Amino acid sequence: VQLQASGGGLVQAGGSLRLSCAASGRTFSSYYMGWFRQAPGKEREFVAAISWNGRSTYYADSVKGRFAISRDNAKNTVYLQMNNLKPEDTAVYYCAATADYSDFRRPVSYGYWGQGTQVTVSS
Repeated sequence: VQLQASGGGLVQAGGSLRLSCAASGRTFSSYYMGWFRQAPGKEREFVAAISWNGRSTYYADSVKGRFAISRDNAKNTVYLQMNNLKPEDTAVYYCAATADYSDFRRPVSYGYWGQGTQVTVSS
């Protein structure tokens, strides 16, 4: 599966952005989807994940209550709605797909990655 992330940009603290990740291929609905982020000089970290049918969602503690992950399998797209953004949310955000959801919080579990989209939150 090929992934294309979009929707990043520059926003003031307290603002909102919605990231999208469009997937190619007819097997999108069989993958867990995740969002990760990587700030300069830091390791890539888990942000959120969603089950293949969208019924289960998971979040990092740092974004819980502010971010929401969703998916539309008819459109082969996963979204990340980000509200009440903070300067520490500044990073390149990546979407990823995995058929192995046993450890979906770890980047190594994901076999497919999008190219990343920059999110910058100014104070």
